[in-house]
Amino acid sequence: MLRYAPDSQGEMNINDLRTALLNYIVSKQRDENFAIVIDDEDRQSPELLTLFSLEYSQIISKSQNARFHAAMALQLLHEKKAFNCFCSDEWIEKKRQEAHEAGKPYMYDDACANLPAELVIDNEHPFVVRIKRPESSNDSNSFDSFIILNRDKTSTPDFAAAVDDMLSDISFVITDEKNKINTLKQEHIRKQLGYNKTIEYVYIPEITGEELPTITSLLEEGFLPEAISNYLVSTVFEVDKEIFTLDDAIEFFDIDSISKSSEKFDKEQLKKINREHLRKMSNKELSRYVGFADADIGGLAKLYLDKVSTTKELKEKIKPVFETREVPQKLAKHYKEVTQVIKEDESHYDTYDAFANMLEQRTGLEESELAKIMSILLTNSQDAPELPEVYKHLKNYIGEIIKK
Repeated sequence: MLRYAPDSQGEMNINDLRTALLNYIVSKQRDENFAIVIDDEDRQSPELLTLFSLEYSQIISKSQNARFHAAMALQLLHEKKAFNCFCSDEWIEKKRQEAHEAGKPYMYDDACANLPAELVIDNEHPFVVRIKRPESSNDSNSFDSFIILNRDKTSTPDFAAAVDDMLSDISFVITDEKNKINTLKQEHIRKQLGYNKTIEYVYIPEITGEELPTITSLLEEGFLPEAISNYLVSTVFEVDKEIFTLDDAIEFFDIDSISKSSEKFDKEQLKKINREHLRKMSNKELSRYVGFADADIGGLAKLYLDKVSTTKELKEKIKPVFETREVPQKLAKHYKEVTQVIKEDESHYDTYDAFANMLEQRTGLEESELAKIMSILLTNSQDAPELPEVYKHLKNYIGEIIKK
């Protein structure tokens, strides 16, 4: 089984989602289950992963295995592989400051590691539980005797992850390279608990940026889940085609060929990918994103994709089409003449050219002048896409539009 556990506190960001995506992809390739690990109050992550078509077989909440965490911490205490630490926060902070002033990284000095039993049993001070540092000189230089149970007897993230991965029989984990020290700690915990199965870890570099967007914010801006997934996979794996689906990624993704260098978040590239995914949609499907269920409106929306790239921007382009017209004063007289002719003419014109020829003949307007009128009439804008294409998608709405 593979699993995803958010690295960040708060809302899911692009690094979190990319980690989830890659673990899901590899789980499908290996024909293994995919689980998600969440805080008890986290309702967002399951909803977002479902929206991105990441099917999980299990949700592991961080409290559901609390009794196992406590039992295994007690086992470590009995086997003298862990100890109660009574050091106060003030004392720890003092030691940190001394290390800082000496230009050294702080490491706990095992002050409580070998206390006599009577001092432990009779001690009324609050305490944490620390697992003893590795005996290997290499590993012991990586981390100290670190906390596995807090004073309120809740598990620390590393202890919970180590135990939960044991209980869930996790076989493979893709995680951010900043978590290397955490995985070393988790491996140490499992080793001390006598767990011999090897969990394979693959580390990926972070996407960097001054202010990384949350997934919710990208969705609210009008980026499609499939486009976001496409972009995130492409940041860590070079593919032959720029636009692909999650199913495509499951086919071609190779965990052994991932990039080892970090990449800066590129919103313009995401916009480009999003635009292409919008183009690949059926017209009717796209129309739903702008408030309709009509292939003609979807086709109209696609005409704006040379200028905009998100569903939110498309909606802002389509909305004015069905609102009261804002006609410049210098065009008002001719605009009124054109709309009056359209109301009086009951013929149906299949093409824009035929429609425009009739209006030129009836109003005496030049082609260029009529084009200005028609741009406003059809789109409520003086900067419309190609009018013949616009008319093709709006000709059945002309009666409704001229009432605006």
